[in-house]
Amino acid sequence: MTERNNLYPIFLKTAKLHILIVGGGNVAEEKLTFLTKSSPDAKVTMVSPMFRKATRELANRFDVALITDSYHAKYLKGKHMVIATTDVPEVNIQVYKDCRSLDKLVNVADNPPFCDFYMGGIVTKGNVKIAISTNGQSPTTAKRLRQFFEDVIPEDINQMVKNLNDYRKTIKGDFEQKVDKMNEITQKLVEKV
Repeated sequence: MTERNNLYPIFLKTAKLHILIVGGGNVAEEKLTFLTKSSPDAKVTMVSPMFRKATRELANRFDVALITDSYHAKYLKGKHMVIATTDVPEVNIQVYKDCRSLDKLVNVADNPPFCDFYMGGIVTKGNVKIAISTNGQSPTTAKRLRQFFEDVIPEDINQMVKNLNDYRKTIKGDFEQKVDKMNEITQKLVEKV
């Protein structure tokens, strides 16, 4: 039987969610960078006994709340998603257990068995966003695929999306007729030349 990725991709409105990053080192900074690059309006709090200078600077740019303290379950209150990034495995596992008992989504960095979700590669061009997952098995592959899609997706893709949206609003008929017409028009996007 062929392996397959059974993850369900979703696009979260992070401006409406509260995200906690536990940790203040390199991995925490990497996760914060990834998150704010894709979702600059994300509501993020970080808790750690220390924060790197670059992490503090990034946090200041994106209005991230920094709590200088050791992790405690009380910091999960009001949070929807949690990312554990400390270099102390016992702390990360405790974060995972606390999140599971409170039904919070959790990602323990570099530890797939303790993840409800993975933070995959993302390509963004205007309103077009593509998420790439390797089922947690190869971040390098996701990175290379991200670079490939960044190169092949035209820079003016956003204008095409806007034009198609404007055109869609002018189509008459029921839902099925509108879908058929949009499929007919967009078929040219996937035809081989």
